[in-house]
Amino acid sequence: MFNDIGPLELVTLIVLAVLVFGPEKLPKVIQDVTRTIRKIREFSESAKHDIREELGPEFKDFEFEDLNPKTFIRKQLDNEDLGLKEIRNGFDLKKEMAEVTDAVHGRDSDTSSSSSSSGSSGGRIDMTKKPEIPDRDDRPPFDADAT
Repeated sequence: MFNDIGPLELVTLIVLAVLVFGPEKLPKVIQDVTRTIRKIREFSESAKHDIREELGPEFKDFEFEDLNPKTFIRKQLDNEDLGLKEIRNGFDLKKEMAEVTDAVHGRDSDTSSSSSSSGSSGGRIDMTKKPEIPDRDDRPPFDADAT
C-alpha cells in the first residue's frame, strides 16, 4: 500500500503528525487509525465471502483480482487452450519491424546486395517528395478570403 513512500517522505509525515496532534495524543490517534483500517479490512473480507456464497459453486475459484483488466487479459493470454503461445513465439517483432522499415525506405529485404546494385529501379515507384520549382512568371495563388 505504501510501497512508493521514501524515507524523507515518511519522516515528513511523522513530523507533521507530531505537530498536528501533539506527542500526547499521537499514540491514541495511531490506535484509532489502525482500528479503523482493521474494521474496513474485515468488512471487505466479509463482503467478498458473501459474494462468493451468492455466486454459487461454479465460481468457487473466482478471484476478485481477476476483475482488473490487466490481470484478466494476462491470464487469458497465458491460457494453454487457445494456442496463443505458439502464435506469440512465432512472431518475430524485430524481423517484422525491419521489413516495414525496408518497405518504407523502398529497399527489398529479401534480395542480396548484388541484386540491389543493378541500375534499374525494378518497377518501383519513387514516392519521395520533391519540391516543385515554380517558374519565374508564375504568381503564388491568391486567396481573397485570407486578405
